Amino acid sequence: MTVSSGSPGWYLRRLSRMGPQEVAGRVGDAMRRRRWRSARPDCPSVTGARFTAVLPAGTIAAVPPDAAKRLIAEADRLMAGYAEFFGVDRDDLAAPDWWYDPKTGRRAPWGYAFDVPYRNEDAVGDIKQIWELSRHQYLTVLAAAYAITGDERYAERVAEHLRSWWAANAPLRGVHWTSGIELGIRLLSWVWIRRLLDGWPGAAGLFEDNPVALNQIWHHQRWLAAFPSRGSSANNHVIAEAAGQFAAACAFGWFPASARWRADALRSLERHLRGNTFASGLNRELATEYHGLVLELGLAAVAEADAAGVPVPASVRLVLLRMTDVLAAIVDSRLRPPRQGDADDGHGLVVDGAGTDRWASLLATGDAVFGRLAWWPAVTGTDVRTPLLAALIRPYSKDSTAPAVTRPASRPAHFADAGMTILRGPEETAEIWCRCDGGPHGFLSIAAHAHADALSVEVRHDGVDVLADPGTYCYHGQPEWRQYFRSTLGHNTLQLDGGDQSVSGGPFLWTRHARSRVLAVDTSVASDGGTARWCAEHDGYQRSVHRRRVELTAASRELRVVDEVHGPHRAKVHLAFHLGPAIAADLVGNRAVLTWTRDGEDRSAVLDLPGQLSWRAHRGESDPPLGWYSAGFGRKEPTTTLVGTGFADGAEGFTTVLRFRG
Repeated sequence: MTVSSGSPGWYLRRLSRMGPQEVAGRVGDAMRRRRWRSARPDCPSVTGARFTAVLPAGTIAAVPPDAAKRLIAEADRLMAGYAEFFGVDRDDLAAPDWWYDPKTGRRAPWGYAFDVPYRNEDAVGDIKQIWELSRHQYLTVLAAAYAITGDERYAERVAEHLRSWWAANAPLRGVHWTSGIELGIRLLSWVWIRRLLDGWPGAAGLFEDNPVALNQIWHHQRWLAAFPSRGSSANNHVIAEAAGQFAAACAFGWFPASARWRADALRSLERHLRGNTFASGLNRELATEYHGLVLELGLAAVAEADAAGVPVPASVRLVLLRMTDVLAAIVDSRLRPPRQGDADDGHGLVVDGAGTDRWASLLATGDAVFGRLAWWPAVTGTDVRTPLLAALIRPYSKDSTAPAVTRPASRPAHFADAGMTILRGPEETAEIWCRCDGGPHGFLSIAAHAHADALSVEVRHDGVDVLADPGTYCYHGQPEWRQYFRSTLGHNTLQLDGGDQSVSGGPFLWTRHARSRVLAVDTSVASDGGTARWCAEHDGYQRSVHRRRVELTAASRELRVVDEVHGPHRAKVHLAFHLGPAIAADLVGNRAVLTWTRDGEDRSAVLDLPGQLSWRAHRGESDPPLGWYSAGFGRKEPTTTLVGTGFADGAEGFTTVLRFRG
């Protein structure tokens, strides 16, 4: 079912997922927005403001030369006006139109911020395209290029664009004042821009000595203090809001309300970091890219606290430590984490050029701040961000306020609270990596970034997607594609009677959640070629229970998946296996021969599919969508999806066997 957000039915469904306290808070927000329409105070007078949150001496010299080279190449491309956002190439960044969407050609309307229908692509354009540029993370790249090279061209371009943005986006006017996450990330960018431009003679005149900049910074923080994400919306958005507010109140603490904003933001950050994170360290949204975003935001906030000498609750560092350890635990041999749930390519802090590995960067920072454990995978890549953050953040081992904590002595593979299990074959040859999903449908009552993917599997061979999670592709404006990439049929799991396991009420709203439970786990793979096992079930089909068993046998390099359906009626079955974009498939009957190339070597596997089902290969179909892979937000490419169709009769299971050759 395709459901648009903003319709009367959507508002009713959305309201049904809120508790009384959230409803009361949103009523207060609505009243405040009405008052603010005509009551727009000016920034309080500021005198003697100084920026003191500078990088320690020698920090820039610690940036690895190859990381600096990538950064400067990216900065030069930006200086020439070129960039790419969500699959759309732009050549207009020398003098950008801040309200223009190059994807649709539309320009967002002017007006009071809370009147702008930003979810309506016909009226506004693709809001993600419009918002992304105004996060000003491309300007942090230019500012970092200045810090490394001393070339004032970069600094002057940053100043030109900031002044242009401030002039075009007066407080509470237009689309850039509608979403708190955008304001929070923008503030964090401004803090780092000021820090990285510190050696430039014009830095103070751009920020602390500039009434326009002061007015913008004050209004951003006033907005965030007034309209925090609430209740069922308090996911990664509230982390970004609190981190940006806290960073600005530390680094730009020039206003009468700065101390209060700083204290309130820190309380919010501490509360929601804990609330958004399982005890295992995995993010509760079960959307891997948001794990990365929240970790980046948390590290950036702690960096500001330590730079300003602001005490941080021990629980904040402890959550970030656990998030880092669990990231090290779940990545494959090529440092790629699972592809689970929504992904929109969002970053907390960007100071690196193209080609820098996000996850390697986070693990490198984790090593610098927390210290790597013996079982962590090796990180060979370099980045700019790690030495910058490490220069500001006190190492965990040297922090007298940090609690003693027992970290995993060996690499964990089963995370019971999150329902995630990683089965691995030995890495001595080519690692077989398999993620099994038996966890909650999503986070909070709306599970905004969840997919209907209960009991799905994701399989890689030496880092190559073999049975792939197809990704996300889009959020707004293309409901049929949003629905497909979130659907049960869009994942490596079993669909009954043509419906999803969980019921969607809108692009970021689920009105009924499938409940999963893990029944058995044995993740050990003995040196003599033993078998790792996982078994789970879910109740999303109400009248029927889907149970799945997965076994990975190291000696034979074989993965066996057994699906059972238990219920009172003869259900129609669609069993889908989505192949990665590098995989070619030759399907004959119920056997598919899979081939691909990795590092110049030909690889292959045989996929024996359940013979009770009728199998067909789909590739790049659009009506309806089927056979697609999204490597990143706004990008999709055809890939092969194998779908078996038939009926579930009693307790008879469907057995799939994947055998890797060589």
